Amino acid sequence: MTRRGIEWLSSAADNPDKCRSQWASDPRHPYALPTGRLFDVVVVGQRLGMETFDQLLRHDMPLGPVAVDQAAKKISFFLEPELRRRFTNYLDAETADPPHHTYLDEGSVVVAPGPMPLSSDRYQWLRAPARPLTGHHLRAAGLAVMLVAAAALIERVDKYDEDCSAAAVDPLPKAASHEH
Repeated sequence: MTRRGIEWLSSAADNPDKCRSQWASDPRHPYALPTGRLFDVVVVGQRLGMETFDQLLRHDMPLGPVAVDQAAKKISFFLEPELRRRFTNYLDAETADPPHHTYLDEGSVVVAPGPMPLSSDRYQWLRAPARPLTGHHLRAAGLAVMLVAAAALIERVDKYDEDCSAAAVDPLPKAASHEH
């Protein structure tokens, strides 16, 4: 994580100096940060989140910080604050049945990984903050579109797996006998 990323993320804390001090002494230490002031967070299950993250990267779409909670198997996408209505509208425009997610804004808290987590740590960055999030509502649009697309892809893969599994246990058709 960059110094600017640390400064920005820690400034969301109720006590930014305490947060920075904690990270200076233990950069692996996660920290509970209030959402809604500097950022909102969309939390999804790990399978959906990893596919969404991958698709956002592959398609070079706007993407903010992304964290993973290994124990809870959750992925957290950081967005600019006050985008709940817009994000929901984007989801509703894509599907009548949006994927399960939790939107954290004013009054909620997210556990952010420390600036330098190890691969064995519970909380890690898939994409650490490098700088403040700045008024880019396209991040919310891209996330909504890719959440829906990733959920549809996962559903199709699961259906394909079921169909193939069923076909694997069906008996093979009998070969026609070739008598001369």
